[in-house]
Amino acid sequence: MKLIGRIFLLAMLLTPAAVAATEEETLPPSAQLSLDDLRTFTDVFNQIRNNFVEEVDDHTLMNAAIRGMLSELDPHSAYMEADDFRQLDDNSRGRYSGIGVEVAVQNEQVKVTYIMDDGAADKAGMVIGDVITSIDQMDLRGPNLRRAVDSLRGEVGTTVEITVRHENGEVSNLKLIRGFVEVASVFSRPVDGEFGYFQVTHFTRKTADELLEQIEYMQGNHEQPLKGIVLDLRNNPGGVLNAAVTMADGFLDDGLIVYTRGRAESQLEYTAKPGQWLPGVPVVVLVDRSSASASEVLAGALQDHGRALIVGERTFGKGSVQSVLNLRNGSGIRLTTARYYTPSGRSIQAEGIHPDVEITAVQIVEKDDQRVREADLERHLTGEATDGPMVFDSEVSADDDYAMYQALILLKAASILSPTIPQR
Repeated sequence: MKLIGRIFLLAMLLTPAAVAATEEETLPPSAQLSLDDLRTFTDVFNQIRNNFVEEVDDHTLMNAAIRGMLSELDPHSAYMEADDFRQLDDNSRGRYSGIGVEVAVQNEQVKVTYIMDDGAADKAGMVIGDVITSIDQMDLRGPNLRRAVDSLRGEVGTTVEITVRHENGEVSNLKLIRGFVEVASVFSRPVDGEFGYFQVTHFTRKTADELLEQIEYMQGNHEQPLKGIVLDLRNNPGGVLNAAVTMADGFLDDGLIVYTRGRAESQLEYTAKPGQWLPGVPVVVLVDRSSASASEVLAGALQDHGRALIVGERTFGKGSVQSVLNLRNGSGIRLTTARYYTPSGRSIQAEGIHPDVEITAVQIVEKDDQRVREADLERHLTGEATDGPMVFDSEVSADDDYAMYQALILLKAASILSPTIPQR
């Protein structure tokens, strides 16, 4: 039976007369499709199939119809074919399938900027500075450039052929087998000797474990406990909700972290358990207009409980929950099923998280101050030297990262005035 015939049969089976016995009590009249609605769908399908300027196969048309149905709901619901669905699952696990390199397009050339340990590229002897000139016999020039670079990724176990020009001019033809490449989501460093900086780029299933591991490592390598930390969520688009919930739990002893409201099956509440990672240590969370979704859940929870000071710009405002649902053919859909709310009941959707201390993007302009002090005056009286208060000094430049500079000022003020940032 041709697909059009199967669709028409499905339309007959889904008429109100056929479904009334099972769905009449559960679906309102407006939710039931009429026979005319389904006939219109098959008419449009058939018109496109027969009259579009180029021939389109039925499978492509059906996928387009599914995509259109989901895209009309909201910006975040989407249909994913099997390859895209597998890639989404890999991203949530903090990995992707490739050859283990990072590249940058410079002067229409694909230059290797980073080699991951034990990846296929590393085992083949590729080094930073190599230029990839072709992928699977496709020259990396003109319109092929971006598409070819994307083809470095693919299913685990598959082979990709690349041509590499080394800095000494030699050319190598390599056959590399793609494998899983682990991607870190947390980066940290000590700042000014007493404070910790932790940047979270996105949320995967491993992000909370990564953060705890790096906190413990930094604590263990300091003679004294950290006096404060900066949690940088700027440009973090979100990701796995459970990772953000676990991180919020790590900074809280009890209370609500986030709850969702949608249809009955989408109403969930997440609460904190006793025990903190850094009890009593002041926390500043940096956010900006690109901090979204799980980032906003974490910032909102810490803000509502007075556990952290939120610094930066109002966040993106993506407060909707996307459930990832797999389909029988290996594909899947990402469907919006609920909204997020902070512990105090604030909706994140379209509102975002408003910072406690707003810092917009600024440009630092040096100004030569010509004003004088008493010590600059002729014949001024000498003073008596005494030990004054601690002067703020930092290895972070206000010119390089103004928001981070201000975050450190707040943390140092908190460490001087109080062991913790005051509760609201």
